[in-house]
Amino acid sequence: MDENGPEVPRTSFAHSFAIQRRVIHALILREVITRFGRHNIGFLWLFVEPMIFTVGVTLIWSALKAVHGSSLTIAAFAVTGYSSVLVWRNMPSRLVDSIEPNLSLMYHRNVKIFDIFASRLLLEGVSVATSFLVLTIIFAAIGWLSLPEDPLKVVGGWLMLAWWGSALGMFVGALSHRSELVDKFWHPMQYLLFPLSGSAWLVDSLPPEFREWVLLLPMVHGVECVRDGFFGSEFVAHYDLGYMATINLVLTLLGLVEIRRAGRNLVPA
Repeated sequence: MDENGPEVPRTSFAHSFAIQRRVIHALILREVITRFGRHNIGFLWLFVEPMIFTVGVTLIWSALKAVHGSSLTIAAFAVTGYSSVLVWRNMPSRLVDSIEPNLSLMYHRNVKIFDIFASRLLLEGVSVATSFLVLTIIFAAIGWLSLPEDPLKVVGGWLMLAWWGSALGMFVGALSHRSELVDKFWHPMQYLLFPLSGSAWLVDSLPPEFREWVLLLPMVHGVECVRDGFFGSEFVAHYDLGYMATINLVLTLLGLVEIRRAGRNLVPA
């Protein structure tokens, strides 16, 4: 027995979790340096990139006086829509074909495919969430939008979108190790899903017969929930987080199964 208390067994869950936490932290630092380097503003690009995209879309829509089927301001519509898109679009894109370039790391006993995926997912999730929060505060301060009516709904919808992006990313990322065709198909697929994701329109503005079809897409429910939390009193929201959670859970399990299969067939470089 140690003088500070009982020693934690090296095979315990707490010990294993501590090791994995340090591994993921190291991989995050490595990813930040690899992607952004140490020059200019460095890791701040992690937050600036999604902000530039969202602000750019907002300015273009405002200049063109775009119509989006509601009385909501362009800024409010763009921030809630395009920031939400970045969650589920960026996460899978960072994981597709990410195993091969990191094969040398697999020589380390404690580094697994899941750790590489988790580090990239955390980076993307934190960057987009920070961008979303900062833009909301700035736009609210200059009067472009109002603060959320129900912050809990905003957080809930955002977490569901992050879960969807993570589950989709793990599945597509692990599957891309099996076939390079996944990488070829994913990029055009994300562009096809973009106009159907609910970022540029409200479900309530669609014809009833088409509304049923778009609600089959899980990300639409997340976007509607985020907007319901922001300005639910100004439109009729259509979403079912229970349905989205079910799809997310199934896809998460499929992703974990595919990660395990990829790990068994892995040959370190």
